[in-house]
Amino acid sequence: MTAKKRDAWRRMDPFLNREQEKYGRPSPSREFILHYLEERGMPLTLGELCAEWGISDSWEVEALSRRLRAMERDGQLIRNRREGYGSVAKMNLVPGRVIGHPEGHGFLIPDAGGDNLFLSPRQMRKLLHGDRAVARVIGVDYRGRREGAVVEVLERNTEIVVGRFCEERGAFFIVPDNKRINQDIMVPADGRGEARAGQIVIAELIEQPSSQSRPLGRIKEVLGEHMAPGMEVRIAIASHGIPIDWPDAVLAEVSHYGDTVPDDARQGRWDLREIPLVTIDGITARDFDDAVYCEQRGANWRLLVAIADVSWYVQPGTALDQEARKRGNSVYFPDRAIPMLPEVLSNGLCSLNPAVDRLCMVCEMAFNAEGRMIRSRFAEAVMRSQARLTYDTAAAIVADRDPHVRKEYAALVPHLDRLQTLYQVLKAAREQRGAMDFDTQETVIEYGADRKIERILPTERNDAHRLIEECMIAANVAAARFLQRNKIPGLYRIHEGPTEERLKKLRAFLGELGLGLSGGEKPTPRDYTRVLEGVKGRADAHLIQTVMLRSLAQATYSPANAGHFGLALEAYAHFTSPIRRYPDLQVHRAIRHILNGGKAADFPYTQADLLGLGEHCSMTERRADEATRDAVEWLKCEFMLDKIGQVYDGVITGVTGFGLFVELSGVYVEGLIHVTALRNDYYQFDPVGQRLRGDRSGQIYRLGDSLRVRVVRVDLDERKIDFELIESGRRDEKPRSPRSRGPRKKG
Repeated sequence: MTAKKRDAWRRMDPFLNREQEKYGRPSPSREFILHYLEERGMPLTLGELCAEWGISDSWEVEALSRRLRAMERDGQLIRNRREGYGSVAKMNLVPGRVIGHPEGHGFLIPDAGGDNLFLSPRQMRKLLHGDRAVARVIGVDYRGRREGAVVEVLERNTEIVVGRFCEERGAFFIVPDNKRINQDIMVPADGRGEARAGQIVIAELIEQPSSQSRPLGRIKEVLGEHMAPGMEVRIAIASHGIPIDWPDAVLAEVSHYGDTVPDDARQGRWDLREIPLVTIDGITARDFDDAVYCEQRGANWRLLVAIADVSWYVQPGTALDQEARKRGNSVYFPDRAIPMLPEVLSNGLCSLNPAVDRLCMVCEMAFNAEGRMIRSRFAEAVMRSQARLTYDTAAAIVADRDPHVRKEYAALVPHLDRLQTLYQVLKAAREQRGAMDFDTQETVIEYGADRKIERILPTERNDAHRLIEECMIAANVAAARFLQRNKIPGLYRIHEGPTEERLKKLRAFLGELGLGLSGGEKPTPRDYTRVLEGVKGRADAHLIQTVMLRSLAQATYSPANAGHFGLALEAYAHFTSPIRRYPDLQVHRAIRHILNGGKAADFPYTQADLLGLGEHCSMTERRADEATRDAVEWLKCEFMLDKIGQVYDGVITGVTGFGLFVELSGVYVEGLIHVTALRNDYYQFDPVGQRLRGDRSGQIYRLGDSLRVRVVRVDLDERKIDFELIESGRRDEKPRSPRSRGPRKKG
């Protein structure tokens, strides 16, 4: 090989310096590999790339091979049958995460965003929920959805499955508890261990599914009988693969931390210990991420939001960091929490506990009289919280103005009153920009003796909740702007507006009610807000809000800033909860890099790194939501077991072709009236009007209608509750005469 050709890639790769600083002995960057393959216009093998780039040393060949395989796993490249690597984008293929559906089909969520790909049950035979795959678009199904065919499975997500162990005609199998995994796991006779039919077990997969065979598993642990106390949370944790045990390497690292902040860590920091910063959290909170302080300066306001400096303790690349990234976030169940960080940090050194020194990252903001942020800056600081307030206590001080509580906290009252006044200013600014405020109802489960559910209560938000929320939103906006000003790659919290298809369905629904959504093809949050404000006080206001909320996408994490539709913000990044969210920790690292004089060129995270991190953290957030929902649904079913035959008032919360979902008033438990339980008529589902209508009677059931129902069945395994209709506050339509059943003429 000529000297001129040797290491040719080093002269061509514009990201060589970054790779060298990051890895020491660099290999070609991902950006360069993708650009080169697209320029060549054809797949190239590892050997061909080595020949064209002058790579001959064995360690360089191995490093390039590892990078190509990593890019293949991440869906950037695909390898053909002759071992050639090609750009997925150039081949018009779609990489993404697979979401299974209980009915057997699935969807591929594209990494690049856009409409999902429908995967038929046949395509799903070789996949499990959560796998990553590359698919090609093969057409449009009968419902107008893009349909895909799997080209290659990039990464398997499921290694552990929890479910009920079954035996049938000498065959052993597991019915997964996670209904998104719609294939039974076959168990060989020598893999059943001590499991008995009917028990809840954990199995490890020894073979993944293929188009010809089902997945194969081996029993790893028997959890026990399905009605055992606490089983619902154990099942949810195992079923969704939530890590709960700390690796030995992590425990070894955190064993070096004491109870106090090291003296050297205070050096060079802004000293805020005399500033009356306070934390305001729920009564059961044990980890305190944030503290606030406010003062007025003339017509302007100064707000300090101090956030636990987790990034000082959790260094990149450590075992602690790798485990925190793996977890992605803390998970909160009704009776316990699975923290992202060990308690020595989450409840100790990182938590802004009162009357002790703590390291923090502070965001200082200035607002004008209209609530517009006119300046912001960040700094490393040391603080000492002056009080640990609960939301109820803070609300009693600033909203209820309870004289006894105000006397108890007399030294803090002026500061808290200023915070309340600033909150009113920020609230008015929020309304002015058109941010949406959906009135959703959350619940909390209260236990009695023997861990039995005593009651389910709605959570109540007061002014203190809203005050802290506005302060946190402001700090998150400042963080996003800080990253943009300094051109540092960041992880943004994005919430995109409605797709064309969802917008069309929403407008059709609103049109049925005599309402309209302005804004044309690109409605703004203000357009949504006008509709919500216009229907306040209407009997169907909750119905309208529900349908509008469903028209919007789920918020995710991404390095590509697309703004936050719901909050009506151009840029938004999570900064305020690094103890319990890894994306916030990543944003802290970016801010510290800037504060230490770093530039975009020497930031150790690439856009590709952040793309993978955003996708992972979005997944762990969904995983946590699904796990907690599963546990809560189980608990609610258990709560209703002894109430079969009882009658309740309820409200329709969902309408489908197979029936009505009804939430029991004052009980906050949801169940189904199957369409076959609606007697004496045939009912047709109207997806536009979100209703069922009887062919003969003209009887209509729609979202928001009041019903009286009886509990007839509770199924713990399926987490389903069945109701039957007693009576309803339904609507009627006069049935058409036979001759008027055809289509009407247009005038």
